[in-house]
Amino acid sequence: ISFKVNEIEGGFIVEFSLGLIISIAIAIFLAVDAPKHNRSPWLWGILGFIFGPIVLGIYLIVTGRKVLGWIILILSILLILLVILVFAGAMFFIFSGM
Repeated sequence: ISFKVNEIEGGFIVEFSLGLIISIAIAIFLAVDAPKHNRSPWLWGILGFIFGPIVLGIYLIVTGRKVLGWIILILSILLILLVILVFAGAMFFIFSGM
């Protein structure tokens, strides 16, 4: 999901992606919370920015918040699998001539 704000008169396009905002929020949370658990804030912040909710789930499991961590991790994996299946189905219908 992305939100786009187009300004024709100024000649520039500003695009805010919800995924980018979520990744930044996860990275900030992990970078701030990691030192409280004797973890590297740089490592967890970068991993959180790149991999998002999956790393958040793993981090929560590693730091002892297992129930929430497993819920986030499983939901993230299921969402990724759903996106892959929908994309594969769409490609099947496009290239099968329907």
